[in-house]
Amino acid sequence: MQLSLTKLFFSLGAVMLTSSLHAQLSVFADGPLITGFGKHGPVEKVMLPEGASFKVAFDVVKAAEPGEVNRQFDSLARFINMHVANGVKPENIELALVVHGKASLDLLDHPTFQKAFEMDNPNRPLLEALMANQVQVILCGQSATAYEINRSQLIDGVQMHLSAMTAHALLQQQGYTVNPF
Repeated sequence: MQLSLTKLFFSLGAVMLTSSLHAQLSVFADGPLITGFGKHGPVEKVMLPEGASFKVAFDVVKAAEPGEVNRQFDSLARFINMHVANGVKPENIELALVVHGKASLDLLDHPTFQKAFEMDNPNRPLLEALMANQVQVILCGQSATAYEINRSQLIDGVQMHLSAMTAHALLQQQGYTVNPF
């Protein structure tokens, strides 16, 4: 009987916590720059320095689940949206998305993605929105070779560098920091 009451207590607690979390997440919204992606929540009394600017590279190796948008790609939209919503000028945000490993497949154009997964690439609208907002999307050439991806199979605008290591080294020389998430 004791074990059953303990399980019941933890189950009720989990339900209450989940309900509370869903209510809190309802305040998250997309925009103001990229709609449909990059949801962010309000933070009270946040103060960013006047004229704040960012040059940040994001490293992504993990692929999305089939049929889903890569959550790590969405992080760039969130970065843009939350900073613009808090007063940073869009022209003061320079981001780069460096993709390697299995995440390379998330950069495929619709026809190539369709052959591999029997569906359109759900990442394409997000990647196009990111690139429309001056985000560099860079594919590791070594991963492209490993996955037999050629340039003609990529979403328009995706760049290819010799390697992800090369891309990060070049971006660092240009003043980019690497996002640790």
